[in-house]
Amino acid sequence: MKKTIAGQDSGFVVSRRKLLQSAAGLAGGAMLPAGMALPAFADDKPAIGTYPAGSSGSSVFIGITVPRTGTYAVQGEDELKGYELAIEHINSGHELIKKISPKTTKGVLGKELKYGVADSAAKPNEAVQAQQRFISENKAMMITGGTSSAVAVALNKLAQREKVLFVCGISGSNDTTGKDCVRYGFRQSFYGQTAAAAISPTLIKTFGKNMKVAYLTPDYTYGHTVTKSMQDNTAAAGWTTITNQISPLGAPDFSSYLLNVANSGADLLINVNWGHDAVLSIQQAKQFGVLDKQKLVIPYQVPFLAREVGQALIEDVYACTSFWWTMEDKYPLAKMFVAEFEKKYGYKPEWGANTCYMQFAMWANAVETAGTFYPPEVIKVYESGAKLQSTSGEVYFRPEDHQLVRPCVIVRGKKTAAMKSKEDHWEVLDILPGEPLMQKPDAFGCKLGDYT
Repeated sequence: MKKTIAGQDSGFVVSRRKLLQSAAGLAGGAMLPAGMALPAFADDKPAIGTYPAGSSGSSVFIGITVPRTGTYAVQGEDELKGYELAIEHINSGHELIKKISPKTTKGVLGKELKYGVADSAAKPNEAVQAQQRFISENKAMMITGGTSSAVAVALNKLAQREKVLFVCGISGSNDTTGKDCVRYGFRQSFYGQTAAAAISPTLIKTFGKNMKVAYLTPDYTYGHTVTKSMQDNTAAAGWTTITNQISPLGAPDFSSYLLNVANSGADLLINVNWGHDAVLSIQQAKQFGVLDKQKLVIPYQVPFLAREVGQALIEDVYACTSFWWTMEDKYPLAKMFVAEFEKKYGYKPEWGANTCYMQFAMWANAVETAGTFYPPEVIKVYESGAKLQSTSGEVYFRPEDHQLVRPCVIVRGKKTAAMKSKEDHWEVLDILPGEPLMQKPDAFGCKLGDYT
């Protein structure tokens, strides 16, 4: 049997005998519950992507790209911790993983997960090159990455071309599961449209109608789609954009943009910047007196923002997020996750780590449910709409665009005097069901493409 990548004959040959030996080894290891039939193996399915080569041994490989340098490095390291904790839990058959993936024993289909990590520096080309190596050299059965939505979109395209599953880390652009969606890509985090639809009613109730708004927007797919979603969701209340200051990713200085904001006459500053760009722009907005005249709003919350800018600058600031650790008071799996993460890393998890942990746990469940690593069958499990247990309650993937239907969380920065601990930065105001916040599956131009 020959394995083909992107239409090119790789020359890699897998023998029927070797595959049968793998099946025998799995059965001999008693990896499946009594009475359950063995999953179908590669000798009755055509080679596709890295299948069957990547799953023919005792382990499977995952390619991870996160920004470890550059403006998103702090968030990238947090995402990596979430991935690594999930791999550790999957390999050990941890109780928390079993709550999300009930058929997991140890590993995925009894195979140990191994992984490689590369620094994307939030640059699409670097992420794609690294993942191409993981696919070609390590036969990665699944790849992951994000933080920058430009990276996520690029990896979507790579995954579809190579027919290797891509589970996205952080990506806030509507395009990731919109016009740039693919059959082989999946996202579980919230995004621009859901953030805007969730937070806008709270902002309108708090600040009133007919607000004049200044935007700070990073110049790439995340920034533009989040800003447009905020504009669309506040237009009916008479909110108007006085100025939209667009800056490059990794801008070292926001003074020229903030001067325009300061002179705009806006009532509100909606800062869409992320990572270290958000930190710098908020600190400089305070230095230049902008925040003395305009209220700050952060529609898409940045992990570690409060820690980096100081609590005083986020007091009474509204934001939308995917997860905050005090959700442990409402959701049992959140309580388990927070405890496990803090035990391993010594701090409360931010939402990036949570997102990445959940992505791997859900992938493990999809493979276990399919009973095979064969990508089309794994994809069809995701597309079944089956309800999944998560750290934010019951969720499911939409089959039409591969976007997880999940709650959005509205938070407000606590006053320093009200903090109960050094990590008690945000107060959870509301946890909103995801489905009413989401656009129709085809509204942003999603066309998933082929399975094979």
